[in-house]
Amino acid sequence: MSAIDLSSYFGLTAMTLLTLNIMIGLVMSVKYNPVRGWPHLRINTFKIHNWTAYIALTIATIHPLIILFSSTAKFTFLDILYPVNAPKQPWINVLGALSLYSLVFVVLTSYFRRELGRKKWKTLHFTAYATAALFYVHGILTDPTLKDAPIDFFDGEKVYVELCMLLVIVAIGFRVRWQLGQPPPRVHRPKSAAARKS
Repeated sequence: MSAIDLSSYFGLTAMTLLTLNIMIGLVMSVKYNPVRGWPHLRINTFKIHNWTAYIALTIATIHPLIILFSSTAKFTFLDILYPVNAPKQPWINVLGALSLYSLVFVVLTSYFRRELGRKKWKTLHFTAYATAALFYVHGILTDPTLKDAPIDFFDGEKVYVELCMLLVIVAIGFRVRWQLGQPPPRVHRPKSAAARKS
């Protein structure tokens, strides 16, 4: 197995974990209770959501670093950090780098969510959707052999990435539909002075 193949497997593993992470996040956002609903078990979805993000971030970071050990790719460490002038597929790799940096941002802001406050953290956490878009597009457009071959959208790896992307899009659609079906939040209005006296 070559370094490029290994890097590709790490990329697919990171993408799988991130897809799972997004799905868990969407389930948590609708306040789904796994005790009352399926699987009728006490599951700490918050902890699973966090750990899938941490592991995915670790694997996603290792994914481009493995390419440094390839004798044919000729990537330098600078090409990994800032792939604008990378020897192979520079703009596609820029998308990959942006998705990694975006993932670092999402994980870090989530780690400090208490310090940021719920409202600010929640706004920042929407970056996760941009992260997902970047890593799916990167995964679809990348030639896994780094030979600038034309994209085969029906290749097994590409179909897998496309199915993960479709799954997340459908889940987001259900999440939006659920939100639209919720009653508007009640606004707390302080009682007037006249009402307090009576």
